[in-house]
Amino acid sequence: MSYFIEPVRYKSLLDRQETEKGIKLVKDYFQLALSKALQLRRVTAPLFVLQGQGINDDLSGTERAVTFPVKELGDAKAEVVHSLAKWKRMSLAEYKIKAGSGLYTDMNAIRADEELGNLHSLYVDQWDWERTIRAQDRNVRFLKQIVRKIYGALLDTGSFVATAYPQLRPFLAPKIHFIHAEELLQLYPGLTPKQREDEICRKWGSVFIIGIGGALSDGKPHDLRAPDYDDWSTPNEDGYAGLNGDLLIWNPVLGRAFEVSSMGIRVDAEAMRRQLAISGKTEREGLLFHRRLLAGELPLSIGGGIGQSRLCMLFLQKAHIGEIQASIWPEDHRETCRKAGIPLI
Repeated sequence: MSYFIEPVRYKSLLDRQETEKGIKLVKDYFQLALSKALQLRRVTAPLFVLQGQGINDDLSGTERAVTFPVKELGDAKAEVVHSLAKWKRMSLAEYKIKAGSGLYTDMNAIRADEELGNLHSLYVDQWDWERTIRAQDRNVRFLKQIVRKIYGALLDTGSFVATAYPQLRPFLAPKIHFIHAEELLQLYPGLTPKQREDEICRKWGSVFIIGIGGALSDGKPHDLRAPDYDDWSTPNEDGYAGLNGDLLIWNPVLGRAFEVSSMGIRVDAEAMRRQLAISGKTEREGLLFHRRLLAGELPLSIGGGIGQSRLCMLFLQKAHIGEIQASIWPEDHRETCRKAGIPLI
């Protein structure tokens, strides 16, 4: 079932042609700013991978990948990627990228199980990035350093967009606020995770929530995360668990928290074994990606994804992701958007 977040007195500040130009402007500027901030090189990525190798990202573990048989491989099944979290780490090894540098790529995916609405489409496009790190970098302090660099690239992009389109006034907070998911729970114990996100972003503007995936004191995770890429279980120097998180920004058009990036320091062998056991997924240890990681063939890394259409939607101050990308929507959803003055592509 689709959902709809109705904006207050919405009117697009850019027409269709200006929007198309703005999309290119945002994408061109931000990817260069990101690559410079994190020392990343661009690489070419796959749209699909072979099933059963453990390379595809299974997100929360419930989403179905789009699959098809490959005739030349005896009808072996290929599946459209959900993201490239594991593929990127394998690529760091293949390119022999040293600590302090990394790679990024354009990731395009189809997520057939998405609940469609203002923030979610069947089609997902993001910059997937991964950077090699040292063992001594596996801590919250380093995680925060990388987040601040990414946020700096976002601030630069926002200023550039406002210069190109003066009607789009800058709205990003000057700096990002950090909080652990457990601290957020204690701050708003009577609210759901999404309601907590709204409240903390309403207060600070831009927030990075640390520790996404591990169970909190109420026995539930703030949000779900697969067990074999982000490290959400390692004790950190702040007295909590987790070396990953989500970057959220207050969206003034929709009046709510808006996730821009999911990222984190990746699991080492110890953390992956622990998280697979916690999740009841120990059988994955026999898959290609997992065997290579446990054998020490893959470098330690930090990485994540940054939504391309999401970022364009935010900076061009649009109310619906369908104003940025062409996709399929239920007809009643299109009608609701038309009545709200939201022109879907």
